[in-house]
Amino acid sequence: MVKSPAVYLFLGQDSLSKDIKLKSIKQQLFKSGMEQFNLDILYGKELSLKDLQERLLFIPVGSDKRIVVIKNAHSLKKDLQEFIIQYTKKPASGVVLILDISRYDLRDQFLNRIMRLVQVVRFKDNVQPDTFVLARQISLRKPDYALKTLNQLLNNGEKPEWILGGLRYVTEKDVVHPLEKKKRLKLLLSCDIDIKTGKLKPVFALEKLVVSLCGFTQPLG
Repeated sequence: MVKSPAVYLFLGQDSLSKDIKLKSIKQQLFKSGMEQFNLDILYGKELSLKDLQERLLFIPVGSDKRIVVIKNAHSLKKDLQEFIIQYTKKPASGVVLILDISRYDLRDQFLNRIMRLVQVVRFKDNVQPDTFVLARQISLRKPDYALKTLNQLLNNGEKPEWILGGLRYVTEKDVVHPLEKKKRLKLLLSCDIDIKTGKLKPVFALEKLVVSLCGFTQPLG
């Protein structure tokens, strides 16, 4: 059996490839059915030093090692960052620690220090969606993908009025029958009114708009 590194750094945004890599590590370390006893998923922003220290001291069950994953490790507090740097110099023999960092700045001091001490696994950075990507998915009449992109935009901090403005711009520039364009603009206006009057929460109003626009047979964008 190939010896697994004691500490990994997963760097990048490709969550699917990260899941595949984690699954490979689990298969290498655990017998079937042992994962539930030997895997901890922690989150950087809410993690305390005491909680991490306790998890690193847990004894493996039916295995030689446990896995502790810290997602959003870029959000770790300063005391945790310093503890992990010192820990990587002499890691526990019964633990594989995985630091998962999606958003990063290579000038970050913690990242620069930790990269020299651990096994770095790089993953692709996802291209951030914009309103034009959303419009294209609506044009292809793919409401599932369009709704997913909409939620990504909102989670990334895009304001509902910016999304509406982008869709309005694409609609006004699109070469379609005037009656078709009028119907789309009416839907956009209705969504804007629903949000401004509080009739619907912005996310629900936008989801309703996206599904309605996906129903058109003419291309959008």
